Amino acid sequence: MTSYVALLRAVNVGGTGKLPMDELRAMCADAGFADARTYIASGNVVFSADGDEDAVRSVLEERLAAYAGAPVGVLVRDAQQMRAVLEANPFPDEPGNRTAAVFLAEPPAVDALEEARHVDDERFELGTREIYVHYPSGMGRSRLRIPAAERGTARNLNTVAQLVAMLDELDRGA
Repeated sequence: MTSYVALLRAVNVGGTGKLPMDELRAMCADAGFADARTYIASGNVVFSADGDEDAVRSVLEERLAAYAGAPVGVLVRDAQQMRAVLEANPFPDEPGNRTAAVFLAEPPAVDALEEARHVDDERFELGTREIYVHYPSGMGRSRLRIPAAERGTARNLNTVAQLVAMLDELDRGA
């Protein structure tokens, strides 16, 4: 079995996409995923599963659509990929709560950042299948819009670090 994290898009954010985390863990168990654990209520779940990233995503998207009555975006990364996201952070000296990785399904186009709008003091860089953004004034105050990021889901680097730690525990059998 491979350890994965699933990052759900637009779940329990701003009063939309209500999904109790115990329901998410139950969906994972029903899908045959082992040791499902959630982190905060915004749709982060780690688990072990047979199958590749696409198969895992597909199964989870099906179950979530049945539950929600509408499609729910799911991005899946294995433990090695999540660790690489954390290690590739281009803003390592900045606070983790002011730096985010926007997870994408596909690698961003090399010119993906050229269409950014409402840029104030934010800095951003491309990753492998992520866009990193540092928000010096805070994410909540930012009006930044990056069209290439609109179908992704963002997690601050503190959350990414916690998810990596949870994946490490899962791999150790803790």
